[in-house]
Amino acid sequence: MNPLLSRLQPYPFERLKQLFAHATPPAGLRHISLGIGEPKHPTPPFIQRAMADAALSPTGGLAGYPPTAGDAALRSACTGWLKTRYGLDLDPATQVLPINGSREALFAFTQTVVDASAERPVVVCPNPFYQIYEGAALLAGAEPYYAPSDPARNFAVDWDSVPEEVWARTQLVFVCSPGNPTGAVMPLAEWEKLFALSDRHGFVIASDECYSEIYFRDEPPLSGLEAAAKLGRTGFPRLLAFTSLSKRSNVPGLRSGFVAGDAALIKPFLLYRTYHGSAMSPVVSAASIAAWGDEAHVQENRALYRAKFAQVTPVLAQVLDVALPDASFYLWAGIPDRFGGDDTAFARALFEQQHVTVLPGSYLAREARGFNPGRGRIRMALVAGTAECLEAAERIVAFVRSAG
Repeated sequence: MNPLLSRLQPYPFERLKQLFAHATPPAGLRHISLGIGEPKHPTPPFIQRAMADAALSPTGGLAGYPPTAGDAALRSACTGWLKTRYGLDLDPATQVLPINGSREALFAFTQTVVDASAERPVVVCPNPFYQIYEGAALLAGAEPYYAPSDPARNFAVDWDSVPEEVWARTQLVFVCSPGNPTGAVMPLAEWEKLFALSDRHGFVIASDECYSEIYFRDEPPLSGLEAAAKLGRTGFPRLLAFTSLSKRSNVPGLRSGFVAGDAALIKPFLLYRTYHGSAMSPVVSAASIAAWGDEAHVQENRALYRAKFAQVTPVLAQVLDVALPDASFYLWAGIPDRFGGDDTAFARALFEQQHVTVLPGSYLAREARGFNPGRGRIRMALVAGTAECLEAAERIVAFVRSAG
């Protein structure tokens, strides 16, 4: 067996399962989960119809092997969306590649980028973070370095805290903007700083942007590609952006997205994926083309989240340190001081007393330099309907007040 597998840590939801293993919630209260970020809004019917029509097609459905690079119509749909959303002109033949969801692509891309023969290669990721970043780095033979998020700066990543000797060994940097779990969006000045570091040290940037279409401010979140274009970085050197339909279009089961950016990175990634066996099914491709080509359903979805967060956030703010995020569908909340910063005990007691699941913040971060930046916080995924999320919020308020 690959000895690197032993370095992987349990996924947060496995740890949550173990935390609740011997917990007994009230039998009279139905369970409400705010734990997993799985969209629950209805899938738009036109996407379902496009998929069904493709499956029934005698020539365009399941009758042949799909190309790893995706068909030309899908690549054009992806670049068309980039033009509509960010005003960018990318070459569909060389600067975009369809993927089976952002998770598998983030992992696979890391295997493409990291040169394990180098001396102590490093992959830098935010802390807290999406655990795929860590696992991908470890299995590629690299050392993860956890750059902390700063609560005083709306959980912006503190790139300045990374030592120069770490940057010198860095081969890949993960950016998550809008962030999971914090919802923070990286501004242009931070992108400029990171691009300058990339120019100096030669590392690649993987920008995870799967929450880009769920936002609460007037100005949409900035893409890494958009930032590069604003700064005159023609060709997006050493940069790939990863995006997905899962959150944007409420189709997590479709497993569809794309990467875009530097053609010099797309080419070897395509080669890797040719061997990796990750071509997109034609029926998924057809549904994806339909989804990327429509913005009305995205605007409706965003309006649902905005209305829901506007109602739920003030309720929770009565007892938790929480505010409306820049974007994403998570609330990243600090628990009251009287719980002693023990987010795992908070989550377990809440489940036992109110049958509500939240994710301990410490499960989404790593202790680095003596501190776990997720400690004392919880992540709540407001993915269910407004009424269900409001009921969960009211139960959380009751729980905190009863523990006072």
